Amino acid sequence: MKILTLNINSIRAHAQSFIDILRAGEYDVIMVQELKVENAAFPYNLFDEFGYNIKVFGQKSWNGVAVFSRYSIEDVVCGMPNYPDVNARFIECVIDGHVRIINVYMPNGDTVMSPKFPYKLEWMNAFTEYISQYVNSQEAVIIGGDFNVAIEDRDIWKPKNYEGIAIAAPQAREIMQRWLDMGWVDAWRALHPDEIDYTWYGYRGRDTVGNRQGLRLDYFLCNKTAMEMVKFCEVDMEPRLAEKPTDHCGLVLSLK
Repeated sequence: MKILTLNINSIRAHAQSFIDILRAGEYDVIMVQELKVENAAFPYNLFDEFGYNIKVFGQKSWNGVAVFSRYSIEDVVCGMPNYPDVNARFIECVIDGHVRIINVYMPNGDTVMSPKFPYKLEWMNAFTEYISQYVNSQEAVIIGGDFNVAIEDRDIWKPKNYEGIAIAAPQAREIMQRWLDMGWVDAWRALHPDEIDYTWYGYRGRDTVGNRQGLRLDYFLCNKTAMEMVKFCEVDMEPRLAEKPTDHCGLVLSLK
C-alpha cells in the first residue's frame, strides 16, 4: 500500500495538478489537507473516473481534509472526538479493514504573540490525549498530514528567520516531542536520520525550491505495529513543481 499526504492549498485552485496525480495511479491512498471548500461544493465529478473512494470533511474557504482510497474506507470520524472545533482539521478512518489513518491539518498559529497561538497549543494538547489510545495498539495506526511544526532547527532552512513564529515555537515543538516520547515514530526522520529535506517551499522569493529555502512541516507518525510494515518514506517534489503548484511537496509512505 502506497500512501501520499499532500496539502493541496485549495482543491479547486489546484485541481489540474491533483488530477495529474490521480491519473498517474501511483498511490493507493491519498490524504489531502487544506481543501478550502465545503462538502456540498466539493468537486467530486472531477475525480470520478480515477477509481478512488472519497471521504471529505470540508469547510468553506478554509481548512478541510479528505481521504482518497482505492480500497474500502470504513469507520469514518470527522473532527477530533475529544475536542469540539468549528474548523475541519481531522478525519480518521480504517483503510481496507486493517490500517487506521488519521489525516490532520493542524493549526498554523501565526506568531507566538498572535491570538491564534493558544488555539494551536490547545488543539495539539487535545490531540496528544486522543492519540495516546493508539500508540501501543496491535492495529496499524498512521497519522499523516500538515502538522505546521518544524520539530528541529534542521527542519528549517534558516532558523533565525523563524524566531517568534508559531511553527518553530518551543511550546509547539515540546508537544510534538511528547508524541515521539510516547512511542510514535517520525517515519521520514527514522529512515533519514542525517538528511536535510523539506516539504514546504513558499511562493515568495525568486526560487525558493532551487535555493532550498524550505521547511519540513508534513509528517507520517506510525505506531510500532505500522512502523514494522514500512518499506520507505520519501518526499515527492512533483506537486510543488507542477505548472500551477501547491506550496507543499507530497510525502510518500510505502507499506509492505
